[in-house]
Amino acid sequence: MSRAQNPRDATRPPAADPAMRGEADSPALLLEAACAFARAAGAVLLEGYGRVHAPEKKGRIDLVTEYDRRSEALLLDLLRARFPHHEIVAEESGVHAATGAAEADASRPRWYCDPLDGTTNFAHNYPFFGVSLGVEVNGAPVAGAVYDPVRDELFSASAGGGAWLNGRPVQVSTLDRLEDALLVTGFPYDVREHPERHLPLFQDFLLRAQGVRRDGSAALNLCYVAMGRFDGMWEGDLSPWDMAAGTLIVREAGGVVSGYGGEPFRLHGRRIVTANARLHPRLLEVVAMHSEANPPE
Repeated sequence: MSRAQNPRDATRPPAADPAMRGEADSPALLLEAACAFARAAGAVLLEGYGRVHAPEKKGRIDLVTEYDRRSEALLLDLLRARFPHHEIVAEESGVHAATGAAEADASRPRWYCDPLDGTTNFAHNYPFFGVSLGVEVNGAPVAGAVYDPVRDELFSASAGGGAWLNGRPVQVSTLDRLEDALLVTGFPYDVREHPERHLPLFQDFLLRAQGVRRDGSAALNLCYVAMGRFDGMWEGDLSPWDMAAGTLIVREAGGVVSGYGGEPFRLHGRRIVTANARLHPRLLEVVAMHSEANPPE
């Protein structure tokens, strides 16, 4: 689909027939939908990129723009039309039960939507933001897509199907020495209130690694780990929609994803450490030195 096309008209599929749910819920078709819908929402963001914005504040440093809402509205429309029997968890509007259902039901396929990951970047016209869509079935991730509309880069993966960038397979780096690694992280929104929870760990990695970047989009950061642009990542206080697609893409690219203590990754666990299998233990060793960065959940 050309990015110049109207995304609402160009990608709206017919509503799914409930009798065809088995086919509609296959990983291949879920991945196809995730990719198409992420591109459509990315076209909305591209319309707003470069303009002067007047973002609202959801918190002290947490922003939301008109384009967060426009992108999310489009994603909700597209998902409702194609998958009315699915659950949706969207960053701005929360949990949406399946059409006709009285309440949410986690046993249904569930989409996690971040309509604009990197809102602060977008609001300042800094070109690092994207759309993230991940879907799980029976609590397990099955498909995900992250789209960077500025670079026209679409990262995608399905369970057991590998990880891809614009149709080309990608894999994590092979570095095993922390001093040679380029790492990435982000600070949570309470960094001003509790700098002691975040800055010592950041400083430690800054002194140990070849370099550390902080560029404001967890979803894209995960994808950059998946393709080896970054060698590893750690971050605390993330939301499920930040990670649902990116963590699957990293795993399918051969990476390891865990919590801060090395425990199995949980989508609602909020803290993440990821790298290739050889470098991942090195990151965990540093995190373990900073108990203030790993308080009990």
